[in-house]
Amino acid sequence: MLFLLAFDTSLPLTNPVLKFLLILIIILFAPIILNKIKIPHLLGLIIAGAVIGPNGFNLMQRDSSIILSGTAGLLYIMFLAGLEIDLADFKKNSKKSIVFGLYTFIIPMLLGTLSGLYILNFSIYTSILLASMFASHTLIAYPLISKLGVAKNKAVNITVGGTMITDTLALLVLAVIVGMTTGEVNTEFWVKLSLSITVFALVVMLLFPMIGRWFFKRYDDNVSQYIFVLVMVFLGAVLAEIAGIEAIIGAFLAGLALNRLIPHTSPLMNRIEFVGNAIFIPFFLIGVGMLIDYRAFFKDLETIKVASVMIIVATLAKFLAAWLTQKTYNFTLDQRRLIFGLSNAQAAATLAAVLVGYNIVLGESASGQPIRLLSESILNGTILMILFTCTIASFVAQKGAKNIALSEATENEIDDQDSQEKILIPISNIETTDELVNLGVTIKSKINNSGLYGLSIIDNNSTDGTADKNAKKILNQAAVTASATDNHLNQLLRYDLNIVNGITSVVKEHKITDLILGLHVKKGISDSFLGHLTEGILTKCNTTTLIYKPAQPFGTIKRHIIIVPKHAEREIGFPFWIIKVWNIARNSGAKLVFYATGESLAMIKEIQAKHPIEAEMHDFDEWDDFLILSRDFHKNDNLIIVMSRKDKASYHNNMNKIPLYLNKYFKETSYILIFPMQAGVTDDSSIDLKNPTFIEPLEKLDEIGKTLVRLFKRK
Repeated sequence: MLFLLAFDTSLPLTNPVLKFLLILIIILFAPIILNKIKIPHLLGLIIAGAVIGPNGFNLMQRDSSIILSGTAGLLYIMFLAGLEIDLADFKKNSKKSIVFGLYTFIIPMLLGTLSGLYILNFSIYTSILLASMFASHTLIAYPLISKLGVAKNKAVNITVGGTMITDTLALLVLAVIVGMTTGEVNTEFWVKLSLSITVFALVVMLLFPMIGRWFFKRYDDNVSQYIFVLVMVFLGAVLAEIAGIEAIIGAFLAGLALNRLIPHTSPLMNRIEFVGNAIFIPFFLIGVGMLIDYRAFFKDLETIKVASVMIIVATLAKFLAAWLTQKTYNFTLDQRRLIFGLSNAQAAATLAAVLVGYNIVLGESASGQPIRLLSESILNGTILMILFTCTIASFVAQKGAKNIALSEATENEIDDQDSQEKILIPISNIETTDELVNLGVTIKSKINNSGLYGLSIIDNNSTDGTADKNAKKILNQAAVTASATDNHLNQLLRYDLNIVNGITSVVKEHKITDLILGLHVKKGISDSFLGHLTEGILTKCNTTTLIYKPAQPFGTIKRHIIIVPKHAEREIGFPFWIIKVWNIARNSGAKLVFYATGESLAMIKEIQAKHPIEAEMHDFDEWDDFLILSRDFHKNDNLIIVMSRKDKASYHNNMNKIPLYLNKYFKETSYILIFPMQAGVTDDSSIDLKNPTFIEPLEKLDEIGKTLVRLFKRK
């Protein structure tokens, strides 16, 4: 009883255990309850924060712990936006991002300044600062859109890029206005600001990737990698503040800098998203809710007037920017909803601006009251604007994202179960297990996928019990690695006469479409292995087969150099291996460099035009001078060589020398050999390989084209 009396339950709560428990309960139940009445979970957390905050039931104060967690959550949102952005689309649509960024900056600046001057009768400095608050926005709806699987939509990409532009400009306006009110704007001010921002951007975008690649190559511990990522996020934020701009810009650039090093399908990416969505981002949203004071509606008419003008002007300006972007680039209604939903929410930069302006005292009134750059009515109006804009943004973004996700799901629906993608990974070495599974996760399509299959084969004649235990241990390790990326791996333990029989039997029994075989990192590839493979698995298994030697973590690879033989596009397996290569680029963000003949490049360029990735194309058909390409090979490159079976359309005699070349010149390099599937190729007897005018039948090329369209629609 004495212990119970000593337990402090007075309000607001001060016991850290009780406070944390209350927040966890809110994070758990607020979305569940409010989702039943169709309220987005993000808005539910903001409302919950208002209820428990100092302006609600006063269960908790918005103290330093809430502010710290909320700041981390805000930086996390911006970091995720930079990390998840499709860099190929980002570069391709950079001009569109600039246009949208200027739309969503200039329109609020004009409307905000005019309304401040002529409706609210503010001074010119106050009006411009107020307008800059309308111009900035916070990507509060981004986690919601990401959860619905449309984060890579072109409209989202453009909006995220535009956010960096408008927030940077708005925060620069804040810095200039503050400097002008304190008399610090001069030539020295502009030189210092320009130099500091330039140096900051160069350090983050050039130095961060180098540090990240060095770290990920040397340390594979899950906890260490995650803590390293957090260090880079906050280091970027600190460097941004030192440069004189807001921390959120630093977090966003840190995400862009690490984008290529953290593949979207990797276990590390899964952990980053999980912790952010479970802890950091909810803390930020609850903290925003604690700022909301519903009593501001009833304080005085001036507050109501200012708040109404701020809400209307901010919402109208962001809608006009989204509408103009839609009309400029022929976006759909739902894409406009995404743009408006992402850009309408006001929170982080708006709060920074209003608090800075509120703390600047210009003088005293006749009654001795301080005259502030931004008055108390603007402060209260800002809090109400945050509530309204976040509410509107959440509903609009959710509607647009749901419609787009539903549309994509309908387009991608394929009823033919036999066309499902199934990837088999035979594993026997625990050292390469993780990398083989990571490759399988990277090349797989997102939907219409029956998952991954891990296979361990034990000799039928083996009487050693340790073989069985080791096989199960390796399979379990593979399953854990796959589950860390939210993928299920089917564990197959098989007793057979030999490895070839075991693999070929499983391929037939489970209708496997793709096969990944691993090579030991130190041993490389031998002629006997390739010969044994060709005579055994390749002649019996009708699959796209990848032989992989991982010399470094897959996420640290900068470029994939792809050597494509002449006439590769004529084989029926062409679309099936090209989709795997495309998945590598999309899921890892690495650059593809193709070396192929003009005919193959023409088809690859056509695919790239419709499904953009970052790629280079080089005309190449001299397999006799294959080693010339080694001069263009860099330290962090991965070599991908497309092979062929003997007497097939794209086979070249020099393919027999590949093991020798790889062992001699690419010993310390990661590489993948791809053997395309051969089903459906015109019968060998009807092909005159010596005739240079031989052309694959037109029906086959049509079939390849249709297969490509179908496979890419799955994406």
